Amino acid sequence: MAVSMFRFWARRASTPIISGAGHILRLPQISDFPEWKAVREASYNHLQPWEPSWGPDDLTRQAFRLRIERNEHEYSNGSAIPLFIFSKQEGALLGGITIGQIRRGAAQCCMIGYWMGEQYAGQGHMRASLTLVIHHIFERLQLHRIEAACIPDNERSLALLEKAGFQREGALREYLKINGRWRDHVLLSLLASEYKMLKKDNKA
Repeated sequence: MAVSMFRFWARRASTPIISGAGHILRLPQISDFPEWKAVREASYNHLQPWEPSWGPDDLTRQAFRLRIERNEHEYSNGSAIPLFIFSKQEGALLGGITIGQIRRGAAQCCMIGYWMGEQYAGQGHMRASLTLVIHHIFERLQLHRIEAACIPDNERSLALLEKAGFQREGALREYLKINGRWRDHVLLSLLASEYKMLKKDNKA
């Protein structure tokens, strides 16, 4: 059963999930490991302040394979869509963005989280990728609400979310253990109705 499910996922992963003018967002594959490791390793000091502490085996092939299997399970059961961000022109792996904690029923919402390799940060790649993901969430997944949690000190990430139309809702006390410490987070959200208004204003 596990083997057949993995083959099913591998076929799905070979096709881009989301594609824009300059970027392709797709499910991670085992073959991405060397480039993923190189980007993450080179970006350690850039990423670690905003992520859970990396374990000693975090960048090993075995850990990556387990991550892929977990991604496959979440994607197949509809609870998350983990995506790698690639430059369409060069084909380089730039970072990642996850549509996670997808809840249907009365909630119809999800959480998003993302990371960007240090050498690609500040060049508009995440803004473009976030725009594509927001469109996918509201237009394809037909969800009502997107949530994001951000450490107050992460001014670049807060600015990115607010430029995309997210609004601050409040504080989440000691919400996640980041870099070895329980950190407060700011909760932000974007509603489908707000997205439609932003899209209408951009066309005007």
